[in-house]
Amino acid sequence: MTFHAIAILGGMGLIFAVFLALANRKLWVWEDPRIDIVASMLPNANCGACGHPGCRAFAEGTVAGTISPAECTVASDDVHKSIAGFLGVDAGTAVRKLARLMCAGGNDVAINLAEYRGLPTCAAAAAVAGGGKGCAWGCLGLADCERACDFGAIEMSDTGLPMVDPAACTACGDCVEACPKGLFTLLAADHRLLVQCKNLIAGDDALEQCRVACTACGKCVLDGAPGLISVASGIAVVNYELNALAEERAAARCPTGAIVWLTGAQFAHLPALAGSERQ
Repeated sequence: MTFHAIAILGGMGLIFAVFLALANRKLWVWEDPRIDIVASMLPNANCGACGHPGCRAFAEGTVAGTISPAECTVASDDVHKSIAGFLGVDAGTAVRKLARLMCAGGNDVAINLAEYRGLPTCAAAAAVAGGGKGCAWGCLGLADCERACDFGAIEMSDTGLPMVDPAACTACGDCVEACPKGLFTLLAADHRLLVQCKNLIAGDDALEQCRVACTACGKCVLDGAPGLISVASGIAVVNYELNALAEERAAARCPTGAIVWLTGAQFAHLPALAGSERQ
């Protein structure tokens, strides 16, 4: 009886093994071995900044010729050249993006109307009447963006504003999704003109809530190149399609400092300078 059982199980195992071998042979798909090599050359941050679901997918597209090496904006130029040389293709060009905070209203320049004592997250505070901050459009300073960043590119300043480190930022967009106020945006690294305010109050009334609010005075519109800056919904808006026309003088006469021209250390820790330089 035992022998029969062993024979039956052995026969079934042999049949299944044959079927699996035939299925593997029928369904096997050849994969270019260069994909593994290119994937190993990439940063493997899997940040999604390139618009593809991970470095493996990027490597597949690069080998297939549908993606240029330079589209990995996290990798260095040396990495781009190495991949291009290995594949025998042109490295291509791509503009690196960075996360930028559209708020300069730290706790040194923006008022608080109430003390929030609930769950210490921006999302929770925003759900309670928008948070305790006077400017309902401003940063709540509870670091949801810092916690969401897997690359350590964001840290909170002494004035309660997140600081973005361009060297570490991969433009993955996690901070954009994490901010309940929609204050983060991804901009090309060469965009140096920035409006750090999303004011919802028209005119000088906004200054009662935040000393660095945009009042839509229009001076930047007059000083900037034609069409570069406009005023919409009570706030200055930069047309980044005309970025080549941007000049520092567009921000020079801003009475509150809401619009800035990014230079030097401001590229590294822009929000941290807001309180000390704009009073």
